[in-house]
Amino acid sequence: MRKSRPKKRIIQPDPTFNDVLVTKFINNLMYNGKKYLAFQIFYDAIKIVSEKTKEDGLEVWKKGLNNVTPSVEVRSRRIGGATFQIPTEIRPGRKSSIGMKALINYSRKRHEKSMAGKLAAEIMAAYKEEGAAFKRKEDTHRMAEANKAFSHFRF
Repeated sequence: MRKSRPKKRIIQPDPTFNDVLVTKFINNLMYNGKKYLAFQIFYDAIKIVSEKTKEDGLEVWKKGLNNVTPSVEVRSRRIGGATFQIPTEIRPGRKSSIGMKALINYSRKRHEKSMAGKLAAEIMAAYKEEGAAFKRKEDTHRMAEANKAFSHFRF
């Protein structure tokens, strides 16, 4: 758009937990507009997590999501013929989005029977600060730390 920024869409909280963050996660989890199926997968995963950990499943999910959410990322910037990886802070909206997408993508790549089982396993791994999604966050932070010398090129 040339003139103005688009209006922020208001996302309704989900019916069970009454939480907007859950709805955003479910929107990312959804395939082909099948939101009901995404709700079922998420709620089943939360149920599995609460049975296995004997804690509140939603709190475990929030802590796990927080554990896989990076705070800095590297961006490529071309300066005088050389491309530098410049570490930059991530704004809050993008931060949570990156964390959600990492959790979903790595849970899809797991080898359990159902998607709910895969998601539950990845949530529990993220809660314990292990698993593929957490490893990705660590790698991102390591890259930013290694390229800290180029932070004065920030734009």
